[in-house]
Amino acid sequence: MLQTNGEQMLKDFTARAYPRQVTEIIPGIIYHVMGYGHSNASFIISESSVILIDTLDSDYRAQKLKSLIAGYTDKPVKTIIYTHGHPDHRGGAGAFADSRPEIIAFAPCKPVLGRTDALNEVFLERGNKQFGYSLSDEENISQGIGIREGKTQGEGQYSFLPPTTVYREEKVLRDIDGVTLELAAAPGESDDQLLVWIPSHKVLCCGDNYYGCWPNLYPIRGGQYRDISAWVDTLDNLRAYQAEYLLPGHTQPILGAPAVRKTLTNFRDAIDYVLRETLKGMNQGLSMDEVAEAVKLPEKWASLPYLGEYYGTVAWSVRGIYTGYVGWFDGNPTHLNPLPPKSRAQKTIALMGGQDSVLSAIKQALDSKDYQWGIELADLLIAADSSNQQAKQYKAQGLMGLGKMETSANGRHYYLTCAKELLSGI
Repeated sequence: MLQTNGEQMLKDFTARAYPRQVTEIIPGIIYHVMGYGHSNASFIISESSVILIDTLDSDYRAQKLKSLIAGYTDKPVKTIIYTHGHPDHRGGAGAFADSRPEIIAFAPCKPVLGRTDALNEVFLERGNKQFGYSLSDEENISQGIGIREGKTQGEGQYSFLPPTTVYREEKVLRDIDGVTLELAAAPGESDDQLLVWIPSHKVLCCGDNYYGCWPNLYPIRGGQYRDISAWVDTLDNLRAYQAEYLLPGHTQPILGAPAVRKTLTNFRDAIDYVLRETLKGMNQGLSMDEVAEAVKLPEKWASLPYLGEYYGTVAWSVRGIYTGYVGWFDGNPTHLNPLPPKSRAQKTIALMGGQDSVLSAIKQALDSKDYQWGIELADLLIAADSSNQQAKQYKAQGLMGLGKMETSANGRHYYLTCAKELLSGI
């Protein structure tokens, strides 16, 4: 979301959303660890061992987590539960290899598209831009829902351990070293997401299906469609547990049954609203751009501190839903066989009076901080002539301006990284 003070808004959110802290949820038994890695971890002290839920994002940080746990108990970690397969939640597992833990995960509810590995390079490139891996600490304020990953800070690397137990059931009851756990499929931010319910203490670990800002319903790094309807259903399921403590994989834990229910209800209802309004607009024949412009989060949700657009954004969510349901074609026959970008750009530039006129218009747009219009005009010149250095410099300037306005860490990183890439090639 673009705001005049977007950079400061992101800084303020970062300062309050995940300070380094250990929260004692159930004295002597259950703890929530935040701010020690990009993601959170939780641990349960059982009869003779420790059950660890997620492992932080790097081996170095997980060693710190291991030492932290040792400050509460000398029992070894004998069970690790991955809430899902994202690397920031399992990248520290190798630090616990010496205790030879059982490692539990759920299989994806939907299979990964075949031949997805053919896209490894583009996913890597776009992921690097989304997370701002090449940016300085000043440029990369945070990674949106957590501090920067350890691998960018000289604090270790990913150290994965494969699951030893993979469930394909909807729900599993386990008694692990005297602790009864319910593990259940919870598709949402990923199709392999699971929840951990500790009924004896009414504690619910929800992975990444809730965190304290607008969720990444569509990741700009790319990926399979995230089924938003299934995510809403999962949030309904989370509410049904009537938990007294909610431990998310990012940002602050929520304490107290009324707060848990209110937060999950607002989170669920806001997402469901965006889904339904998007489908409504699509059914009325609106284009993707028109729906993205029309669907806004009502103030009763937009004003809540845990629904700010600091990770995903509402507009990106709308676009993700649109393409997820009907694909790329918006129903306008003009778009069935569009002109090649270079040809369209050349014709448009000619209508506008030539390259110099367009360059003048770009400068005027940038000077008036109309950055989006400026970069769209710059794209015309670059499409017509990929060696146009002045257009690239102007585009970089516009991207820098948008980056400072963007509240979403992911969007900020993408703008700034692409701007620096353009400038480095000039």
